[in-house]
Amino acid sequence: MIRTRFAPSPTGYLHIGGARTALYCWLYARKMQGKFILRIEDTDRERSTAESVQAILDGLVWLGLDYDEGPYYQTQHMDRYREVIHLLLEQGKAYRCYCTKERLEKLREAQLARKEKPRYDALCRNLTTTQEDSFVIRFKNPTDGIVEFNDLIRGKLSFANTELDDLIIARSDGMPTYNFTVVVDDWDMKITHVIRGDDHINNTPRQINILRALGATLPHYAHVPMILGSDGKRLSKRHGAVSVLQYREEGFLPAALINYLVRLGWSHGNQEIFSIEELIHYFDVTDINRAPAAFNQEKLMWLNQHYIKTGDPAVVMKEFAWQLEKLGIYTANGPPLNEVTHAQCERVKTLREMAERSRYFYEEVIVTDDMRTHFTAELMGALVMLRDRLAHLAIWTKEMIHETLMEVAKIHDFKMGKLAQPVRIALTGGSVSPPIDVTIYLIGRKRVIERLNHILT
Repeated sequence: MIRTRFAPSPTGYLHIGGARTALYCWLYARKMQGKFILRIEDTDRERSTAESVQAILDGLVWLGLDYDEGPYYQTQHMDRYREVIHLLLEQGKAYRCYCTKERLEKLREAQLARKEKPRYDALCRNLTTTQEDSFVIRFKNPTDGIVEFNDLIRGKLSFANTELDDLIIARSDGMPTYNFTVVVDDWDMKITHVIRGDDHINNTPRQINILRALGATLPHYAHVPMILGSDGKRLSKRHGAVSVLQYREEGFLPAALINYLVRLGWSHGNQEIFSIEELIHYFDVTDINRAPAAFNQEKLMWLNQHYIKTGDPAVVMKEFAWQLEKLGIYTANGPPLNEVTHAQCERVKTLREMAERSRYFYEEVIVTDDMRTHFTAELMGALVMLRDRLAHLAIWTKEMIHETLMEVAKIHDFKMGKLAQPVRIALTGGSVSPPIDVTIYLIGRKRVIERLNHILT
C-alpha cells in the first residue's frame, strides 16, 4: 500500500511551501488509495512550541487535508531512536567521536584555506578504545561507490560517497539528529513515497545509506521545487502572507488556496479550476514540474473571487461568519447570513472585504454632515414618500420594494439612480452596496424606517 507522510517541524506557522507539499502528499495517497500520515518533527526542543503544533493542525484542518494516521511526535520515540543507535554501534556501523569543537573548527578553517569542501576527516572512525571525554555518535558512511536513486520528479540522481562525510546521528547530550530520526521514522512507518522540498536533496543520499545499513526497504523519493516570490527569490515573509492561516485571516477560501497551490508546479492541460475529486483523479507526482514556480497574488485573488461566487455556499457562509466574528460584528438580529452572502458574492474579492462591507446589515449607521450634503430639498419629499410607502408595504419582498422605488421615482420625475443613490447612502453610510431593492430588503423594514427618519429629522 502507498504510504506518504507530511513531516513539518513545529517551529512556526504552516507556511505556503509546506502546505503545498502536504497537498501533494495527500493527493497522491488519495489517488493511489493509500495512507497519508502526519508526523510532527519536534526534536528541536528550543524552537518547537505547542502553539506552532496547533497552527499546523489548524492549517491542515482548514485546508481539508485529513490524515489517516498521526499526528506522531518524534519526542515520543526517543527510546526507539536510542535502540537503533545502539544497534548500529553494536554492528560497527556507527562510532563515538571525541573530537572537540575547537579541533573541528580548526579542521574546517584549514580545509577552506585549501579551497576544499569542509568535512569531517574520520579521525575517530577506527578507534578501538573508549574514552571518558564527551562524544557524539557518527554514522560510518561508505567510503567508496555512489548513491543513486530515481527521483520521481528530477529523474536519476547520483552522489559519490566520497562527497559525504560521517554524519552525526546523536549529539553529545544524546539527542538524535534530524537525518537519523527521519530515517528511523520512515522505516518504522513503512513510508513508500517521500515527497518533500528540494532543499532536502542533499540529505537524501545520507538517509539512503543509513537505511541500507539498517537493511530497510528504500522509499521512492520526489523532491518538489521551491516557490519563488515575484522578485525571483525564495518566497518569504517579505513577499507578504506566507502562512496558511494568515490567508484565512485575509479572507481567502480554502478551495481557492488548494486550487492555487496545486497549480504551483503541476498542471493538467490548460485547465485552471479543479474540484477536489478532479485533483485526486488527475494528480500524479511524476507530473510535477522540475522548475521553481513563482507565486502570483493576483492569480490567487482571481481564484478566490471565483470560489466566492461559485463555491459551496455552506463553506462560503461559514468563512464569512468567521470574518464577521473576527470584526466583532454581532449577527443574531440581522438578516440571514446566507442571503447576505448571496447578495455580496459578486462584488468582492475576499471574505474580509465582504464582512467589512456588510456592517450596515447588522450595525447602526451613523449620520454624518458629509452624508447630509447628498440630500437636497427636492429629494427630501421623495424620501418622505418612500419612507411612508415602505412602512405600509403589505408584503416585504424584493419585488414589492422595487415597485415602490419605481413608483416614487416616477411621481417625482426622477431617474432611478437619482433616488437610489441617496437612499443607499442613508441606509448604508456609503455609496456601494448590492442593488438598492436587495439592500433595503435585507436591512429590514424597522431599520430602514429608522435610518430614513435619521436623515429626515
